[in-house]
Amino acid sequence: MARLVLLSGPSCVGKSPLLRALRRFHKDRAASLRPLVLYNDRSPRPGEEDGVDYYFRSREFVESLRDQPGYIVLPVRGDFQALEVAQVLRVLEAGQDAFFEGNPYVAVALLGAVELARVPRISCFLSPLSRDEILYLRAQPHVDLKELIADVMRRKLLRRTQRQKGGLGEKDLADIEARCGAAYHELRYAAAFDYVLPNHDGEDSENWEAFYYPLGDARRCLEDFAAIIAGELPRYAEKWEPELLGEA
Repeated sequence: MARLVLLSGPSCVGKSPLLRALRRFHKDRAASLRPLVLYNDRSPRPGEEDGVDYYFRSREFVESLRDQPGYIVLPVRGDFQALEVAQVLRVLEAGQDAFFEGNPYVAVALLGAVELARVPRISCFLSPLSRDEILYLRAQPHVDLKELIADVMRRKLLRRTQRQKGGLGEKDLADIEARCGAAYHELRYAAAFDYVLPNHDGEDSENWEAFYYPLGDARRCLEDFAAIIAGELPRYAEKWEPELLGEA
């Protein structure tokens, strides 16, 4: 039976390299996923293609979709993104799994969409910290968990951007601050997902591709995600309670 499959988490947590690794090492499972293409008002990143990664359009166009029925339109870390809900149904009717890979705001909106209430779904959330680490940090008297998570993601985003562009401009730094500043709030949505996959190997990590085979958390996330898609029980995934970080 065709399903809605969601893969989400903060920016730079490792969603894109996880998907590349799935296509490389589990081609049959990756082939069952038909990616959903959203509208986005930002410019393409290096290597991104219009109509494949996103439909890159003006902010005015994306915001105008709010006035049309059947669209989810949300501000996302400074961008505006939109998804046509009927696209999900078209993919499912064709017998394929409709696959969303992206930010938690759109993912949670999909989970709550009335039109999709009876659609089978599987949802996975990548987190830069494990449940045990969060409990440990919460118990420390001088730790501001919101600031710590922002700093964890800031370092990942800085390394990713430097790797992609070779340098950082004021616009890049502002974008990084918007993304890392949203990470704590986005993590609060993790409890709404079926599985949370702790992953210290973000998009800045060499563990995904430098040694051909994924290593560390990259390997564990790949094994778990491939198992979940196949309907098997994952080995390392967690289930978070809503009060771990507070309800979103």
